Amino acid sequence: MSQVGDIGTTIKATIVDQDGAALDVSGASTLQLLFLKPNGVLETKTATLTGDGTDGVIEYVTIADDLDVPGVWKSQGYIVDAGKQHKSSVDVFHVKPNI
Repeated sequence: MSQVGDIGTTIKATIVDQDGAALDVSGASTLQLLFLKPNGVLETKTATLTGDGTDGVIEYVTIADDLDVPGVWKSQGYIVDAGKQHKSSVDVFHVKPNI
């Protein structure tokens, strides 16, 4: 769980094929995490690999003003590799308000 204003929170997504096996995303030309905020705003952030990319995992580390709305957030990984687009499943996380 995160708080509004948190910096340095790592959010990950795993890109898998139709059988659930991790895709090798090491050669992907686009790595992104999409965030749907509780207020309906969709934001796209540039992601990075967590390792060599063979495990299909990408991540984004929050900076100032990213986590700006309390409530239930959704995230989804998105990559483009050799002209093909792939998305991860949608993950849900909570951002708590501050006093």
